[in-house]
Amino acid sequence: MKKAYLSLVVAALTATNVAADEANKDWEVSSELGLILTSGNTETTTLKGAIKAKHEMENWTNEYKLDGYFKEDEIEKDDGTKETQRTNEKYFASAQGNYKLNEENSHFFLLGSHTSDYFGSYRNESVFSLGYGKRFLDKSNMYFDAEIGPGYKYFEESKKENGTKGDTDGEAIALGKVNFNWDITEYAKFTQTVSMEYGSTNTKTKSESALLTKINGSMQMKVGFDVIHNSDVDADKENTDTQTTLTLVYNF
Repeated sequence: MKKAYLSLVVAALTATNVAADEANKDWEVSSELGLILTSGNTETTTLKGAIKAKHEMENWTNEYKLDGYFKEDEIEKDDGTKETQRTNEKYFASAQGNYKLNEENSHFFLLGSHTSDYFGSYRNESVFSLGYGKRFLDKSNMYFDAEIGPGYKYFEESKKENGTKGDTDGEAIALGKVNFNWDITEYAKFTQTVSMEYGSTNTKTKSESALLTKINGSMQMKVGFDVIHNSDVDADKENTDTQTTLTLVYNF
């Protein structure tokens, strides 16, 4: 299983490298990878990967994101035997197009995203949204963006304790997001993104904090801390999930 996961990551990074080689200066592409393997008394595999691409055109700025996290642990069963079990697995994909308006530093956006989480409060979530965005702070070493707009979410709850499939539903939502970027020095950068999907059934809030330090011209070390909070979950689920990661980021 570990070889299969590693093969997928290598294939993804290779594809990104090829795409970047073929792209012109209007593209910005980065790949992110973190891997932890332990053996001995305890065997654990933790894998974190992401690919981000940004395409600047005359009237549009398009952004694409792919993100995946996988973890498996060796679990001791009641009879004393051990077996390897998947303990966390989630994937995220999104595409956003920003149409540049005549008003300085403002845009109209169209967003589509999908989240698949095998161990979270919701098994699948798909979001479609549109709205208005503006850069309220624009300095040489930092910027602050905000977006707001209506949308629609389709979601499927995780399986119940008795193994039955979770309920599926959809609802109109209000979406808001703020994004802060600060180049602390030539070699260090801090980023903070907070988003909220407000609905009558559930309100989802997501915070992503990261500190990046430059290793060389193309590679960075990233320490990230993510928090996801759902206002309404099943009794056997927690409202808040957190994740701390240490990854390498390569900019093409």
